[in-house]
Amino acid sequence: MPKNFGYACINKTFSDRPKSQRITTNRTMIKRTFQEKGIAYASELALQNVRDLYKILQWNLENNIYFYRLSSDIVPWASEYEMEELPDYGLILAACKKAGNFAREHNMRLTSHPGPFNKLASPKERVFQLTATDLKVHADLFDMIGLPRTPYAKLNIHVGAAYGDKPFALDNFCRNFNRLPESVRSRLTVENDDKPSLYSTQELYEGVYERIGIPIVFDYHHHRLHPGDLSEKEALELALSTWPRTIIPVVHYAESRSIEYDNPKIKPQAHSDYVYDDFDDYGHCIDVMIEAKHKELALLRYREHNNYMQAAK
Repeated sequence: MPKNFGYACINKTFSDRPKSQRITTNRTMIKRTFQEKGIAYASELALQNVRDLYKILQWNLENNIYFYRLSSDIVPWASEYEMEELPDYGLILAACKKAGNFAREHNMRLTSHPGPFNKLASPKERVFQLTATDLKVHADLFDMIGLPRTPYAKLNIHVGAAYGDKPFALDNFCRNFNRLPESVRSRLTVENDDKPSLYSTQELYEGVYERIGIPIVFDYHHHRLHPGDLSEKEALELALSTWPRTIIPVVHYAESRSIEYDNPKIKPQAHSDYVYDDFDDYGHCIDVMIEAKHKELALLRYREHNNYMQAAK
């Protein structure tokens, strides 16, 4: 059964407030603003973000939420400079440590999902370098917060693309993985995709896990759109088998927005506002990241439903 339900990045209870009262960790800026205002403004936003991270974790604790995905925008444009160059680095580091200590004290699991532009399988050296830089930025922030260098604090990505040749792309992914710093490699996980042109759980097991040993994050919604040759139970259990025995595996659960709104014009891959259906964990202990547009509101509603159904059994 699920040990924890989590949500991703934005707390709508706080972010939907008037701007002056808003609490968020994704203050950022467009490139032109960064070019005009520079690292000093990035530092100012980063400090506000990490201080608000602590407030969000406090809210999570008050609402019995012990699993949370960090935003990739906590430190704006961090690929353009070293963390230590931030004018407010000392204050930012102290705020990171405060949030990390709070998370550890209350057994909160913090993870991240770097964006889709990270393509470790790319044959282009420049794309790899950009990917490696972004992943290191995430790992550096995790180190500042004090998160372990294990998949417990996972940095989760997709293979990214097939480039017309899946075996070739998987070769590149594995080769480039070994070029990453240890702070990234030790936390990296890979997720099954939602299109047949990309990677099923079985393809990731054979093409990635068996070669470089990184865990697979099973996504129920993606599997339903691209099951490959495995049933849901078979794919889930194959993914779970890739995790270290001492770490509770993470899975993702989402539902289709096109079904929620009964609108076939919406892409089936798009996530719904809330999640409604029961899903089967097949008796396994897992941490479940709820991927829904209404974030913690969707989690709270679903958890209440889940608790009711468990009590009724």
